[in-house]
Amino acid sequence: MALIFTMVTGMATGYIFNNEAPAQPGYAIEVADASGAAPGKEAAPEVDFATLLASADVGKGEKVAKKCAACHTFDSGAANKTGPHLFGVVDRAVASVSDFKYSDAMHSFGEGKSWDPETLNVYLTKPKDLVPGTAMAFAGLKKPEDRADLIAYLQTLK
Repeated sequence: MALIFTMVTGMATGYIFNNEAPAQPGYAIEVADASGAAPGKEAAPEVDFATLLASADVGKGEKVAKKCAACHTFDSGAANKTGPHLFGVVDRAVASVSDFKYSDAMHSFGEGKSWDPETLNVYLTKPKDLVPGTAMAFAGLKKPEDRADLIAYLQTLK
């Protein structure tokens, strides 16, 4: 009886759990293309930064600025922290706060340049990409809307 029970159980599980080999062994792994779009999805159309900046929300930018507050101050006449103060940073010459010691990389990058909104946008995306060797350890803001809101807030600090 035990032998018959074992045979019947083996045949029943053979019908339940099909073990046919697939035509191609393994699993297909879908990878995002070079544009960063997920497989099977189109990449979102890139919006012009000037358009984003024109519709930016200063209030949201002030909230985003809290990420910067660990290293920067925003008030007029405030002391520098790990980074220079950001009061009046928009359209200010790069590496121009007199009582702050900038890295050599920032001095080299800043020759003849100012922090206009477009330059700030690129810098805030990933600082080390625009200024290799910068002492700024911030990873960057990935969302263009966050960068536009932050820059709109910084423009009010004059």
